[in-house]
Amino acid sequence: MVGVLRKLARSIGFDIARYPGAASHWPRLTGMLDRHAITLVLDVGANIGQYADALRNNGYEGRIVSFEPLSAAHAELTANADLDPEWQVAPRCAIGAAAGETTLNISPESDMSSLLPLTEDAAEKFASVRPTGSETVAVTTLAAEIPRYASANDKIFVKSDTQGYEAQVLDGLAGAVERVVGLQLELSLVPIYQGQPDYLTVLNRVADLGFTPHLIVPGYFSRQHKQMIEFDVVCFRGGAS
Repeated sequence: MVGVLRKLARSIGFDIARYPGAASHWPRLTGMLDRHAITLVLDVGANIGQYADALRNNGYEGRIVSFEPLSAAHAELTANADLDPEWQVAPRCAIGAAAGETTLNISPESDMSSLLPLTEDAAEKFASVRPTGSETVAVTTLAAEIPRYASANDKIFVKSDTQGYEAQVLDGLAGAVERVVGLQLELSLVPIYQGQPDYLTVLNRVADLGFTPHLIVPGYFSRQHKQMIEFDVVCFRGGAS
């Protein structure tokens, strides 16, 4: 609904943005992108473009390429990016460890759709995100996509919000990880998808790749269970500035 209203507003010369006080980490994030001279953001798991919109609303003016596997979300994402010449939407696909084809589990909450099945515990606790359908989607890798969208001089930042699939996204960077200056990954304190690694495993791997955490962004908090389930970590190469 927000995407439809925003498209309508843009058609008459206006825009709809989240009230800035609601998400204070965005200016910090875009300040980091500026500090590290990021020229290209690869928005993996874009859904309908909420992340790219937030970057734009907080001052990032560089290029964005969004990747989204869910067909309905991809269509809305494409419409939302249509009026921004520096925001490109890749053909519908998932980003993973190797090229191929897989099944996407479709959640009623589209941004919770995942290539991984829910754990039994998560399916019981979080009934609203249980899959109600599935669709087949092509899989590609960031190593394959970076040459298609990045110039030799681009400084690349990768954001991955893939509902438990972050390890596979990192696997697919093999051979191209040196092109990446920064990362933003969604990590789980309580893994809710089968085969999803815990946050320490991913953080250790990110450290092995030469990245250092610069920002922690609180994520989904279960009011029912009084526990944070997910958070984002923003990392850049080398030590703290």
